[in-house]
Amino acid sequence: MAFAVTSSPAAISGSSFSRSSASSDLKIPQIGSFRLADRHATVNLSQKRCAVKPVNAEPKRNDSMLSHAATTSAPEVSEKVEVEDFEQLAKELNNASPLEIMDKALEKFGNDIAIAFSGAEDVALIEYAKLTGRPFRVFSLDTGRLNPETYRFFDEVEKHYGIRIEYMFPDAVEVQALVRSKGLFSFYEDGHQECCRVRKVRPLRRALKGLRAWITGQRKDQSPGTRSEVPVVQVDPVFEGLDGGDGSLVKWNPVANVDGKDIWNFLRAMNVPVNSLHAQGFVSIGCEPCTRPVLPGQHEREGRWWWEDAKAKECGLHKGNLKEDGAAQVNGNVATTESDIFNSQSLVTLSRTGIENLAKLESRKESWVVVLYAPWCPFCQAMEASYFELAEKLAGSGVKVAKFRADGEQKEYSKNELQLGSFPTILFFPKHSAKPIKYASEKRDVDSLMAFVNALR
Repeated sequence: MAFAVTSSPAAISGSSFSRSSASSDLKIPQIGSFRLADRHATVNLSQKRCAVKPVNAEPKRNDSMLSHAATTSAPEVSEKVEVEDFEQLAKELNNASPLEIMDKALEKFGNDIAIAFSGAEDVALIEYAKLTGRPFRVFSLDTGRLNPETYRFFDEVEKHYGIRIEYMFPDAVEVQALVRSKGLFSFYEDGHQECCRVRKVRPLRRALKGLRAWITGQRKDQSPGTRSEVPVVQVDPVFEGLDGGDGSLVKWNPVANVDGKDIWNFLRAMNVPVNSLHAQGFVSIGCEPCTRPVLPGQHEREGRWWWEDAKAKECGLHKGNLKEDGAAQVNGNVATTESDIFNSQSLVTLSRTGIENLAKLESRKESWVVVLYAPWCPFCQAMEASYFELAEKLAGSGVKVAKFRADGEQKEYSKNELQLGSFPTILFFPKHSAKPIKYASEKRDVDSLMAFVNALR
């Protein structure tokens, strides 16, 4: 991530932020938990800093973008501790415009907040910040594996807004160790989390240690499985800020309640530069090896880490979105209590016994199309409409259309016996053949599905 400054009083040098007046006697309030020396009571501040005077502050060496002082003895605390209720603030701002939310964020945190820019449509955040008329900063993570188009876009954004983006890079020694031990593309075999941790999460952690708040482009409609409950402002559940400890960092999501199409209407109306990859079918843009265009019938997030299940569609930057609340652990798998999908009278709902019997038949009276799905999967949700239309078109044709919920306790069986790789998996059970045929394409529009069925029935 990187920081850009319009007319901020802070000075930027090298790869870190530093205050122009930074010195060994810098006074910075502390956020966290501390013990009052004369009261034997513990005060926990989880949401907003209070008026604290550091004693014998000494500069502390760190890799953050802002240097900060370390308190070496018990601080003096005012009698009245002011605590910001960000949960209540989120409720108050829930119906506010992105511009109003951005203005509130910049007003509250000033020099201690920055916009996280990924090089995709979250350029809208920079435009909103510019429209507030307040100074703002922008930062971005350069993983070393971005598309050439993204790098050119960064340069275009800097020139358009007259800013400098502050780039954060991964540790060269960590990258070298990962590549030498596992190769350049290990994430295709053992998942993307380790590579993202080295190239993105740790550089982000260093960046955020120099801030009290950050601004992201998260939207609820980006990933129904992981981002459907994103508030417009929250205490960051994962990362720490300048003063360290739980509650030391606030996370703002000004476009959380905005639809993707409305973001694009705004960008076009304001004549804002956009990444040229969008014109090639890319919606959610990340590293080049892990990002590809989305196809008809696919959700925008399906272009990221497409070889993995939908539950893993976060790189770690927003890990707090991955929750197991309301879920039960069944044989090591998460079986959520989320409402079921593919609910239609045109579809047959198969039980475990039903699909086992279907799979055992060597000669069937009718052919079957079956989707193996999970209700929480956003990609399953995205293909509901086309699958309903498929069922309507095949009604009375001699082909049954069905669904089988394959997550939770059914997942191992589905992987071992039904060729389940990721959700959704679509199978065709021919009329006179025992073995089901797996739909290999990721085009899930009704025409593509019909072509698959017609080629086999």
